[in-house]
Amino acid sequence: MTNSDLPDWLIPPPEGFQAEDLDHLPDLPPHTELIDGSLVLASPRKDFHTLMLYLLEDGLRRTAPENLRVRREMSVVLGPRQRPEPDISVLRAGALRGLDTTAYQAADVVLAVEVVSPESEERKRKPSLYAEAGIPHFWLVENAEARPTVNVYELDPATRNYVLSGTYQDRLHLSAPFDIEIDLTRIDDL
Repeated sequence: MTNSDLPDWLIPPPEGFQAEDLDHLPDLPPHTELIDGSLVLASPRKDFHTLMLYLLEDGLRRTAPENLRVRREMSVVLGPRQRPEPDISVLRAGALRGLDTTAYQAADVVLAVEVVSPESEERKRKPSLYAEAGIPHFWLVENAEARPTVNVYELDPATRNYVLSGTYQDRLHLSAPFDIEIDLTRIDDL
């Protein structure tokens, strides 16, 4: 395949793509992200990934206070060449700008959640980008021995790195960023 056989949107400009380019590139596949100026295309998802999104989204919506909103698979602008798409984001309600919104700003994100999928196992960059952008809470969800495992991280403001604050398997019970109670064993009932 030559460059002339590729769609125009697949060939980056010399300086790389910019965050706002994602809104103007025609026919982008769903869940295309921008990492370090390069387009990242999502691979097919496993059932574990989809079920965890349902479970966590439901639990977060049930427990989130009125000043926060939960969004699934919406991109977040972290910088001029960074626009990843967390699997789930918890945002300040004031960040909502209408139904035509295609991305949120990092300053409005309270929690970013990533469920590990085959392509994300090899790409470890997103958590460091979230931390550098100042997102205070991050969860990394893994399938460990056929059980959901949620690794909970909090931002260390001095180093701008995440620090592991807990690992949860059967029940997620947290007080930050708000009181959260999610029965992770419910994945078996979905």
